[in-house]
Amino acid sequence: MALFDRYQTDGFYDEMFQPDGQPRPHYRRLYQRIRAMSGEDFRRRCQLADLTLVNQGITFAVYGNEEGVEKAFPFDLIPRIIPAEEWDHIELGLKQRLVALNLFLYDVYHDQKILNDGVVPRELVLGAANYRREFQGADPPHGIYVHICGSDLIRDGEGVLRVLEDNLRTPSGVSYVLENRIILTRVMPQLFRDMSVKPVDHYPVALLKNLRALAPAHCAGSEPTIGLLTPGVYNSAYFEHSFLAQQLGIQLVEGRDLFVDDNQVFMKTTRGPQRLDVIYRRVDDDFLDPMVFRQDSVLGVPGLINAYRAGNVALANSIGTGVADDKVIYAYVPRIIKYYLGEEAIIPNVDTFLAWQPSDYSYIMNNLDKLVIKAANESGGYGMLIGPQSTRAEQAEFADKIRANPRNYIAQPLIALSRSPAMIGDNFEGRHVDLRPYILYGVDDITIIPGGLTRVALRKGSYVVNSSQGGGSKDTWVLPGEGYAGNAGAMQKADEIMSALSLFQHQRQEQSEFGSISTQMGVQ
Repeated sequence: MALFDRYQTDGFYDEMFQPDGQPRPHYRRLYQRIRAMSGEDFRRRCQLADLTLVNQGITFAVYGNEEGVEKAFPFDLIPRIIPAEEWDHIELGLKQRLVALNLFLYDVYHDQKILNDGVVPRELVLGAANYRREFQGADPPHGIYVHICGSDLIRDGEGVLRVLEDNLRTPSGVSYVLENRIILTRVMPQLFRDMSVKPVDHYPVALLKNLRALAPAHCAGSEPTIGLLTPGVYNSAYFEHSFLAQQLGIQLVEGRDLFVDDNQVFMKTTRGPQRLDVIYRRVDDDFLDPMVFRQDSVLGVPGLINAYRAGNVALANSIGTGVADDKVIYAYVPRIIKYYLGEEAIIPNVDTFLAWQPSDYSYIMNNLDKLVIKAANESGGYGMLIGPQSTRAEQAEFADKIRANPRNYIAQPLIALSRSPAMIGDNFEGRHVDLRPYILYGVDDITIIPGGLTRVALRKGSYVVNSSQGGGSKDTWVLPGEGYAGNAGAMQKADEIMSALSLFQHQRQEQSEFGSISTQMGVQ
């Protein structure tokens, strides 16, 4: 039986297939290539991808998981494909959104015009958990608050792309984008010969350029020293922290590796103290400096905030960005775009009900079994109730939480997220997906990595794509428009791997099962 013969869309919008069961035009070449494979051949490639993930330590941590600290991040081999014209639309919408959110952040920490004009209620902003009063009037380098952003996009049952949420503090996941592309190139190189795909490997170069541009004035004429500040090995994204530091060629540091003297930040090294000029921080505001925020934090650096205020060190992202990815403020983003840019939002939000508003409060409390309830500042799939899949006890628990703190909760209809084929056991089955593109806001321009991280809810029927809740990921392909000639490098790499495949198929030796798989695929 050919692959896809049993595949069903089950009435959901499917990224790969049209309602009549035929592949969408931009998927036809991929469909033909995969359909020509045997089930055994495809499963071997899946095994090789899994082995590569384990051997390369591509993992994440699940807090509270009793089975161990690290888990391999599941990777599905069927890529998600985005045609050129749709990607152009996404790029425009994301750039519009990030420009407006940066203007909003600068405003609410300075003149507060948008609050004075009543476009966004003042109490929502000033009362937000992540609004930092300590930074009112402070100027981040070049006026940029959010240097790295990951906004989550979904496609609804009608095929309309919508923004589900914005991640403006310490967005994670980009390392999997880069690794997914490498793995798929190795285990299915022929796909890259069949199709031209925009590359993603320039992301570290673009990020490093932006970080260098943030260097304080004392670095003029010299190369700034840059570090990535991680909470440490027990953080869920530690693999990504170490991966990015390596790719960027910068120092990976923890708070205990740094100290502040005379409002300057130094690294402890075997050669003595070394000044640190730019910090790509993956530590939340609350833990950055125990002298300003949480006094019990051992993850940050005492005095770091004073050094930042003095202009002696730059931070990416800046402090206080969390107010703009508060899920209550999210509901106002279309108004924020209109206020600052005079434009309608190119990519719409999901309809959102706010529990702090009396009319919305009544509707939410009477429809807990039909809505998705989210806490304003939770992430990773935590602090959420999916009403149609919840029990009465769970609904009662969330009702109590909403009564206790209405400001902290929003509600949205359960969106029939689009699905994409995923290999489940021995068959392809549809699984819900979302998309997290990564946007770099630089001093001179805005760069968006083509595609981003497609996350997959691998549990049957689940709408939660987060890795901590059983989700996995896919490589995301953006197809170029006419006249594009930038795929030569990927084509050359695919040709090299195909040549290696041919060579190693004639040099098989007695090996373990996984070793045999690697040999057949031409991968060492």
